[in-house]
Amino acid sequence: MSRPRVVIVGAGFAGYRAARTLARLTRNRAEIILLNPTDYFLYLPLLPQVASGVLEARRVTVSLPGTLRGVRTVLGEAGRVDLDGQTVHYTDPEGGTGTLGYERLVLAVGSVNKLLPIPGVAEHAHGFRGLPEALYLRDHVTRQVELAAADDDPATSAARCTFVVVGAGYTGTEVAAHLKMLTDRLARHSPLPAGVRPRWILLDVAPRVLPEMDERLSRTADRVLRARGVDVRMGTSVKEATRDGVLLTDGEFVASRTLVWCVGVRPDPLVEAVGQPLERGRLIVDPYLQVPGRPEVFACGDAAAVPDLQRPGQFTSMTAQHAWRQGRVAGENVAASLGLGRRRRPYRHRDLGFAVDLGGIRAAANPFGVPLSGAAAGAVTRGYHLASLPGNRVRVAADWLLDAVLPRQGVQLGLVRAWSVPLDTASPELARVPGGPDRTGERTAKGPDSGAPPASGTGPDGKEATS
Repeated sequence: MSRPRVVIVGAGFAGYRAARTLARLTRNRAEIILLNPTDYFLYLPLLPQVASGVLEARRVTVSLPGTLRGVRTVLGEAGRVDLDGQTVHYTDPEGGTGTLGYERLVLAVGSVNKLLPIPGVAEHAHGFRGLPEALYLRDHVTRQVELAAADDDPATSAARCTFVVVGAGYTGTEVAAHLKMLTDRLARHSPLPAGVRPRWILLDVAPRVLPEMDERLSRTADRVLRARGVDVRMGTSVKEATRDGVLLTDGEFVASRTLVWCVGVRPDPLVEAVGQPLERGRLIVDPYLQVPGRPEVFACGDAAAVPDLQRPGQFTSMTAQHAWRQGRVAGENVAASLGLGRRRRPYRHRDLGFAVDLGGIRAAANPFGVPLSGAAAGAVTRGYHLASLPGNRVRVAADWLLDAVLPRQGVQLGLVRAWSVPLDTASPELARVPGGPDRTGERTAKGPDSGAPPASGTGPDGKEATS
């Protein structure tokens, strides 16, 4: 007898967990295909540590073929889903096209950068949604400090050493915290002109840092950032971005060569193209993660608007915590629908808390509702990451140990060029390069499926998700 085929689109937190769960339950009685642009699962919560040089890039990538036994990985990006014909059309990394038929479909395509209609942002800002962006940002920041050290003009040196981060959520807070430490170290090895020091500015229209978290943890993060020298400005954002700096909403112009965009995410455009009812861009599903009227189609993570059974009438938020757990439930329910697993169950969650890594031994966390700060929070945060990583745990722990006893290597690798990681990829000259226009032609920067345990700002169950 032929085995039923299950196609999972997206290998972020939700898609990876769904594939792993399904493979365990079906035991080769179903053909499981995982369609993803890359051959790895990206552990987003540790991406700021890659950008700051604490971890090597491969430490946060987990091989799909190497860890998902019984799952066939197909490299490609879904371009169209034909629900009536039960097929997924995709484009492979070399431009070829293919089609996958299915008996069951799991959509876990994640999310993309959320761009606002602010002049110049799309052209001059850097995103922070994937490995290429993290590697490029590390090189860019290192280069700016080195160029500033060699420049005879103090004003130019100061502009090169001024870094602006927009968005004080999990990702933006961690990026500012980690990279401020990196630039301070670089400045010690590349002496800057008199009066010039690395300057980091963190902006957000919200009234406080980490508005999603408990106010006590928000105050802890704010205190750590300010003590480290980060200029935290709440109630302020960018009005216009230029090559030479950014104009803030309060009227101040900040001369800078670096604008990092961390304002949040929106569902991948593929979700809208499916043609089913949406809730703020997310595919509406029932508590069992099935699309109404399409019992063969499941969705989870950032792609899905999942009813929050703890808060009737509302939907679960787009966090890694939800994506990771929804991936497991989706895998179990797909297996149940094929008669290959236990009975299906609705998605319910219990908040296990959050954790934000602030660099070094500093963090803010509230595991199981217990607020922690300082070294205790740092230990909990790193322990959580090691427990959540589906691979590379020994290597990550080894990198942490080496970073504690050896100086970081402040060098540019030159692996990623600016044109390959644009925040906005709609311009014609970028349409033919890696990271070109997304499937809808919108100017967005795509990131891996994120919704799942931790994401940047995670916690005993996650931070801003991406599925």
